[in-house]
Amino acid sequence: MNYIKNIKILFLSITTMFFISSCASRPSSISASYVSHEKYMDYSCTQLATKMGDARGELQKYSDMQDSKANVDAATVFFVLIPASKLAGDHEGDVAKWKGEVEAVNTAQLKLKCK
Repeated sequence: MNYIKNIKILFLSITTMFFISSCASRPSSISASYVSHEKYMDYSCTQLATKMGDARGELQKYSDMQDSKANVDAATVFFVLIPASKLAGDHEGDVAKWKGEVEAVNTAQLKLKCK
């Protein structure tokens, strides 16, 4: 009997760890996608500043959405052992894209010596 109880506990532990590890990532742990700064080299410093504001705004929007997904996943895993983002998707790709855009614009600003 003790053996069967230990097997059940082990199975539940492994299952729980699997589902927890497959939850939506926090935005801070998502790496930027590569975006070449070359596409911004013909922009003026003013245009780059505007583009940076837009990119940061989009990054914040998708980061907030991804954070919300991670919070929902934490709650749903606790109650039903299935992360909601596995059913509805998350915004990890969008966060990575906009992080890459921010980095590319920043690199272009540095190379063009914008303030």
